[in-house]
Parts: sequence; structure tokens; C-alpha cells
Amino acid sequence: MGKNEGAVKKKIINAIHSFVELLARFFFKLIYGGRGQKMPPVKEPLLLESATSVAYKIRTKRVSSVQVLNLFIQRIEEINPLLNCVVANRFEDALKEAQAADELIRSGTVSEDELAKNKPFLGVPFTTKDCIAVKGMIQTSGLYCRRNVIAEEDAEVIAKLRNVGAIPIALTNVPELCMWWESANVVHGRSKNPYDTNRIVGGSSGGEGCIQAAAGSTFGIGSDIGGSIRIPAFFNGIFGHKPSAEVVPITGQYPPAVSDKQKRMLAVGPMCRHATDMLPILKTILHKSAIDKLKLNEKVDIKDIKIYYQDSDTNSVMVSRISPDIKNLFHKIHLHFHKIHEIEPQKVTMTRFQNGVAMWMAGMHTGDGPTLGEKMTNLNGSINVPLEFFKWCFRASNHTFLGIVSCAIDSFAPNSNDPKHIYMTKETEMLQRELSDLMGDDGVFIFPTHPTSALYHNETIIKPWNFIYTGIINVLEFPATHCPLGLDSNGLPIGVQVVANNNNDRLCFAVAEELERAFGGWVPPTN
Repeated sequence: MGKNEGAVKKKIINAIHSFVELLARFFFKLIYGGRGQKMPPVKEPLLLESATSVAYKIRTKRVSSVQVLNLFIQRIEEINPLLNCVVANRFEDALKEAQAADELIRSGTVSEDELAKNKPFLGVPFTTKDCIAVKGMIQTSGLYCRRNVIAEEDAEVIAKLRNVGAIPIALTNVPELCMWWESANVVHGRSKNPYDTNRIVGGSSGGEGCIQAAAGSTFGIGSDIGGSIRIPAFFNGIFGHKPSAEVVPITGQYPPAVSDKQKRMLAVGPMCRHATDMLPILKTILHKSAIDKLKLNEKVDIKDIKIYYQDSDTNSVMVSRISPDIKNLFHKIHLHFHKIHEIEPQKVTMTRFQNGVAMWMAGMHTGDGPTLGEKMTNLNGSINVPLEFFKWCFRASNHTFLGIVSCAIDSFAPNSNDPKHIYMTKETEMLQRELSDLMGDDGVFIFPTHPTSALYHNETIIKPWNFIYTGIINVLEFPATHCPLGLDSNGLPIGVQVVANNNNDRLCFAVAEELERAFGGWVPPTN
């Protein structure tokens, strides 16, 4: 097939898909009608503060850890019946740990300066998703066959946070096997967006994005192999950071990364309402060897950063166009940096993004490792896709429809010797060099995190490849921060992702903090 013929075919497919999208949106609007249930307002100002501010108040005795924890427990009990973001808690054990933190502070045996240096999050409660191990708690990853699995040890990032005094209090919801971008499974059900309960929270760290937006936790920990931190951060209007490749431990997550490429694509990182929290959290969970490599203690002057951006679509097959509200954000960003900092952001177009889905699929190839179907059984055989589809039709399957679909798609993935796989691997390497050379050591690339604001529940089946706006960054192995930039015309959160060269996470944080100052950052849900 010639290039012109292929381009015509793509246009036809995309035109048909756009029509299907419009038709589906019409029907979903009819089904769901209004905005869903009303969110209870945040009554306690402390719930709105940054994690670092809460930590400071605890160690300086302005408030006790027990008081803070009780406030968040009350908030979770208030919002969870509505949002279904928390799937398990350890409130009793957490209260004992909070009491111990308060006793240490009251004893005066450790100075405030020493606590700030060695226990910067002493007494601060946090949450994480139900696929990252917390000792003594379930670790289902949304799989029915893992509903009774109890983690025997903390994941390394959780152990690091405990070591600086942070207290895990609850686990949050994920999609089945963390392999879709709507958080719903047969074990714990579906999570709902705090800005509109008829909308999705994203995935796979969807419950975590939800609880952060609803002020149910000081900060959270998510994981990201295709946008699983940034997509929920986008839909829920919070900050979320996917760190540079291999700088944060990924042990203790299920499913684990299998191939070397997957290990570089998968990242564990912070999710929070305030941009200033991301740096201290990342410092805590990093491999010790990565602290100097990332130069996180170096001050960044925003005026020294070169800014590149792409506000156009990826031009991929069956991927949604960027909404006008999101596209308009780039004009505002351009205007801000031009007027306030005399920086002239440069618009670019990365044409190889059009192959993003195929590149991500190639990157996810496991080689001789377990297939998705095998992971769905907790490595005890493999699911029978046709049989599970049949059982699902009669509500007899222990798997979600989208989980079964994911396994069906995975079964058609080319092997590593396939010419298509080899070609996409080379295309990935070329795109990686192209974007790396563009950004250099003093530049960032601003790109849509997602093409539209939060969809209605189940609408993702019509737009399966929209995750590629984030997924392509995983394949390229760059760090990226989602930055909330207010609400769209439907009252739903929107924003952009800030990408930097590998090990330049500090540039992402500097730009994120600047955008928060300029545009306000997280907006509490008040629907």
C-alpha cells in the first residue's frame, strides 16, 4: 500500500471513528443525564493543606498526628460511600503509629531540625493503590483470583516512606490487573469522579487520583506504565509525576514488569494536590544512587528553561482529537511565559507520534515472559478468552469485559522477530533521540495529557487508544508531570503534561510549580 493510499485509509477510519464517538456520547448523555451526586464540601482547612505543611505542623506540635489522621479517616468515611475510591484500610494500626509519632515528638529526644532532616513526613497519613504491597493488607490488583492475597512485605517505596515517618492508611481502587484506564473490577466495583460521579476517575491509579481530589489523603503513591499516574491525575485535577526510568524502586507491585523494556517504562511516583509536594516525596522514594544523578538539590531558574510544546493531535488511528478547551490551554501557557518571563515557547510537531500505539505495544512485548492471559490467572494457567466472553454475557465470568478485551488484543501482539515489531522498535529509538535532542538539558516539552476531559462510565470502550498521549512518553522513557489547569466548560478538570529529558525531573517540577502559581492548580470539587 502506497503512502497516499494509506493516508486516505487512515482519514476514512478516523472519520468513521469520530462519528461513532459522537453517536456514543449522545447515548451516554441520555443514559446519565445530569452531573451525578453532590460531593460533601471540605469543612476542615487542614485537609486542604500540602503534605509538607501538615508534616511541619505535626513536628512543631501545632497539631498532633492523631488529630490529622482522625480528620482524614472522617473524610474517607464521608466520601467513600459516594466515590468508592478506598478498597481497604488499616485505620486501627495507623492510629497506633500516629500515637507513637506524637510520643516521639513530645519526648523532645529528637530536635525539630533532626526530624525535618531524617523524618520529614513523621506522622503524615498517605494512601496507595491496590497493586503496591503494604504489609498485612490485600494486594488484589483488581483480580478476583487475588481477592484473598495478603502482602507479606511492604513494597520498597512504602518501606522508604515508613522509614521517614509517613503512615499508610488505606488502599485505593484500580482496574482489573491495572490494564485499563477506567478503575472498575469485579472485586471492588467502580470508582466515581468527585467532579461528576457519572464520569470515570481514570486508571490504573484511578482510586488514588480520586481520593486526592476529594481531599481524603495528604498524598498518594501511584504507578505508571502507560499513563496510570498522569491520566487519573488529569481526570481528577491533581498533580502526578512519572519519574525518570529506573530511579525509583518498582519491586512489590503486581503485575511486575517482565522485560527490560517494561522495567524502564514502568515508574512509581507521587500523586498530590500541591506541586510543591512532588519533590520531597520523590527524594524519599528514590534509589539512593539516583539523588545525585537527578540533581534534585539544584535550584532551577524558570527563566533558564527552554519551552517546546505540541498542541496538535497525535494523528494516530482511532485516537480522539484534542478538545477546544484543552487546546486553548496552550495559548494561555504561551502567553504567560512570554509576558511574565520573556520566554518564547516554540511550537513543534512530532510526526512519529502517529505510530504511538504500535510503539507502546512493541514496548510492552514480554518476550518469553507471561502473557496477559496468564497474569489474569495469577500465573496459574491462562484464561480462555472465548469462554470468558461467553460467561460474561451471562454474568458468570470473574473478569471484566474490558479485561477480557485486553487479553484478546494481547493475543494478537507481534513477537519480537516480527518485522512490524522490529520496525516500531527502531521508530521508537529514532523518536527518543529526536525529542531528547530537542529538549537537551535545559528544555521541557509540554503536551496534552489526554485529548478530552473525563468520560462517562464505560465510554472508554469507544476510545481505547486515547491513553497514547501519555503512553508514548513511557515508551520514550522520559519523566513527565501532569499539571492541573482549572476546569473545562463542563466543570471537569483539564491540564497538560510537562516532559523533560531523562534524569531532568527537576525541570518538570519547576514548570509545574510555575503553572500552579499562574493558574491556581487543584480546584476543590464542589458539584
